[in-house]
Order: sequence, then C-alpha cells, then structure tokens
Amino acid sequence: MFRIAIRAHFDAAHFLRNYPGKCAQVHGHRWEVEVCLKGTKLSAAGMLVDFHDLKKAVKQIITDYDHCLLNDLPEFGQKKLNPTAENIARQIFLKVNNVLKFEEDTGLAWVKVYESPDTWAIYEED
Repeated sequence: MFRIAIRAHFDAAHFLRNYPGKCAQVHGHRWEVEVCLKGTKLSAAGMLVDFHDLKKAVKQIITDYDHCLLNDLPEFGQKKLNPTAENIARQIFLKVNNVLKFEEDTGLAWVKVYESPDTWAIYEED
C-alpha cells in the first residue's frame, strides 16, 4: 500500500455553540490541514496521484475557509454544526472526495486538522 500526503493551512475564526468555556467566544486559529491518499498501483510515471493535483484540490477547498468566521459557512451555520477540528476534518474529507476522481484502487485515507501545533483531529472512513 502506498500513501502520499500534502499539508496546507488557512486562517479562520470560530466559536463553539453550547460549550461551557472560553471557546464559546469568537477566536481564531491558523488551521493546518493534512490530506493523505492511499492506493496500491502507481501510474506509468511512478506516482499514486500527482502532488500538484492533490495540492490544487485542497487549496480550492480551503480557500472558502480562509479568513472567515467558520460558523457563517453553510456546512456549519445552516446545519448548526460546531466548527471543531473533528467536524472540519470530516467536511474537508467529503469535499476532497467530491473534487478528486480516484482510480479504482486509490482513495482518500484520512484528513488531519490541527487547531494548534499540539492539538489535532483525524477523520477517516472505514
């Protein structure tokens, strides 16, 4: 099994609804995002997926998150979903799956979102 990953970041604010602490107030983070693909077969060029294509897809997705209040985005505001690292990782995972078209033996392994250098969440599907 091969795995490749890229890292990107965005800066955004959020607050947590129904949270009994200071994170209920609007505050910001520099969110780091890692996206990892997995697969068993390489292309004729020896690549699972071109890093350029993966970076472009992730950049396209996180551009909507950059320099905004995450709670105002439809996936968080309209659904009343807290923009936690866990939920952001899941949303990015779903969006990457919609943007990239994978070969039969290749897919998304996981998405990891860092809220700070020491705290992160991973979303993956079985």
